[in-house]
Amino acid sequence: MPIRTSQILKSLSRRSLIAAGVAMMATAMAPAAVAADNWPDKPLHLIVGFPAGSSPDLSARALAEPLEKKLGQTIIVENRVGAGGNIAGEYVAKADGYTFSVMINGNMTIAKMLNPAVRYDPIKDLQPVSLIGVAPLVLVAPSSAPQGKAFMEAAAKAGDKWSYGSPGVGTVGHLGMELLKSRSAIKAVHVPYTGYPQVFNGIQGGDLKLSMLPPALAMAQIQAGKLHGIGVTSAARSPLAPGLPSLKELGVNNFDLEIWNAVAAPKSMPKAHVDKLAAAVSEIVRTPEMRQKLSMQGWQAVGSSPEGLSNRIQQDVKALGTIIREQGITAQ
Repeated sequence: MPIRTSQILKSLSRRSLIAAGVAMMATAMAPAAVAADNWPDKPLHLIVGFPAGSSPDLSARALAEPLEKKLGQTIIVENRVGAGGNIAGEYVAKADGYTFSVMINGNMTIAKMLNPAVRYDPIKDLQPVSLIGVAPLVLVAPSSAPQGKAFMEAAAKAGDKWSYGSPGVGTVGHLGMELLKSRSAIKAVHVPYTGYPQVFNGIQGGDLKLSMLPPALAMAQIQAGKLHGIGVTSAARSPLAPGLPSLKELGVNNFDLEIWNAVAAPKSMPKAHVDKLAAAVSEIVRTPEMRQKLSMQGWQAVGSSPEGLSNRIQQDVKALGTIIREQGITAQ
């Protein structure tokens, strides 16, 4: 049957309309694609939960300048201090996709487990971006203490007659020691202090027999002959505590604990933007200049993907969360 001219025209019209529709959709989508590629297209806010001059603050400010150059946008560093960094954690959890933060591991892992009143859940409300640096804790004792395995044996033999100090309930020094007790024969009793200076005084005055301290603090005291370094809590020896064995070398099995700082983003930040930020942070952290700056602050530079940081978070939650639950530790 012959095809009429009117049918041809109708068919052409339908095809033209479809083609026009596809073209309009492509045009409408183009700005969104360009916007995603050009993110960030306005200044970013970098939130720090600790005072100016603190370790997280120094890391954030060291990161901000090269990150501005890498992303082509101004980065405004803001200190929102309080509640051990959890005020900043809550702020970031509720922020938009142009806000991110430098946080310590407690704020990204066990904050709500330690204190149910904390008004954000780090696991549900934050996105991991990239590790910045890691450091072991250093197990220290009075300068008169025996070394290595001899100290570990003496600590086990002393039972609950020995005391250890920390800068407070729920701090990494407290939880780290409780983790050590769960994986060794040590039974030392916890004595919480209000800060590291008081812990130093307690050890040097003979009230405390041991403690776990960040390497930047511990090594200065060890090198001055005021404390004795027993070992580090990382799985292997650390360049931040030269000459000290790992606790694994001293007979403590399945022990691997580090403190760390990292970049976190709110859930509102699109995954593509998180990945772009992570790639930039990781690249910067691994430069010789940034490695040197972080080393001076007491960190061993790492840099990671979001997935790598997520794995670290899960490890910490499992290890420290078990101690918190079993002993009913709260930091309220």
